[in-house]
Amino acid sequence: MDAKPLIGYPRFLLRCVGVAFSGNLMFYAWMTLLTALALVGLNAFAHQTVDGMGLTNMSDHVSWGVYIANLTYAVGLAAGAVMMVIPAYLYRDKDMHDVVIVGELLAITAVSVALAFVVVDIGRPDRFWHILPLVGRFNWPMSMLTWDVIVLNGYLVLNLHVVGYLIYMRYLGRKPNPAWYLPFVFLSIAWAISIHTVTAFLYSGLGGRPFWNSAVLAPRFIASAFVTGPAFIILTLQLIRRFSSFRVGDRALTTLHSIMRVSMILNLFLLGAEVFTEFYTGGSHSAGAHYLYFGIDGKGALQPWIWTAIGFNLVAVTLMLASHPARKDGLLRIDVACVLALSGIWIEKGMGLIVPGFVPSTLHEVIEYTPNLLELKVTVGIWAFGLALYTLGLKIAIAVFTGEGIRREGEA
Repeated sequence: MDAKPLIGYPRFLLRCVGVAFSGNLMFYAWMTLLTALALVGLNAFAHQTVDGMGLTNMSDHVSWGVYIANLTYAVGLAAGAVMMVIPAYLYRDKDMHDVVIVGELLAITAVSVALAFVVVDIGRPDRFWHILPLVGRFNWPMSMLTWDVIVLNGYLVLNLHVVGYLIYMRYLGRKPNPAWYLPFVFLSIAWAISIHTVTAFLYSGLGGRPFWNSAVLAPRFIASAFVTGPAFIILTLQLIRRFSSFRVGDRALTTLHSIMRVSMILNLFLLGAEVFTEFYTGGSHSAGAHYLYFGIDGKGALQPWIWTAIGFNLVAVTLMLASHPARKDGLLRIDVACVLALSGIWIEKGMGLIVPGFVPSTLHEVIEYTPNLLELKVTVGIWAFGLALYTLGLKIAIAVFTGEGIRREGEA
């Protein structure tokens, strides 16, 4: 990239801001709703910051709750977004090239949401500087947490570069230089696998939490990520096709549908393998699994969650196998399957993974946890912020790619 195109970059940014905050009544209603929810969450987080984590239902026994559950889910969503990149670039699927930007924007949004959940779970965000290199004590490479910091922020920077470069080149009407983005695209594929693998290692490396000490935890994370990412993108592409003039071909939906079929079956297989190991071998280390699925000593707050998740996933995979985008009512069935899969895996990787790692406690006490209203407000607020960010990103990208709203220099 030479210096000349950079001269018009400030004007390009101003045009992006203009198109991002302009639209029809439906757009303003959607953004108003998301903004209101985000502000409610921000207000709840302010109270939590002032009065401490004691306002939440977390405790010394269950120190990770709904915030870390959503962090895990958001990281998987970010990793799964790479499924748009693999067929587009590795297999040179031309039909996927125009919509690959949707996956990249989803990755940026999901990582931003994941980092936001880290901030709210810290309790004292002003102490974040303690783990900054040179300023504090980063403790790399011994701490898995520092690895997670590196891969999440690195993945965010990679996707910001790819998205920014491709959109700006389209705005200039120039063909992107492969040397400026292809190496970063291929690196993002490997990096996407790493972000969820490191997150899994963060849990499975805790020897005092036997529920997480499983060699298949990382493969389970990757398999579920390759379900949630394509599921969210399928729903997004259909909304884009309905509410914009951006062309979304059936080939892209068919490719993502095929990916989801395999990934959903693999996810259920790994879950089954984990359940077999826990219950067939038995022992005290399976206490967390017993609590999750059947309860202990009359306490089983998580039973409705996990059985609902399993039911959702089974119905979703059945619908996905029995449908095809080209058939009549095929897309409707796929949409229902995507919503069920997104919900089921959110429960499975959230309340069904994080909380059982702490129940029973290391003192063999059954201290149950359910998120309270404050935690739910913060959680909904962060996801509302993420959806707003995703909406604005898509709006800018579509305006540039269609030429409606953001035109190149010199055009009418």
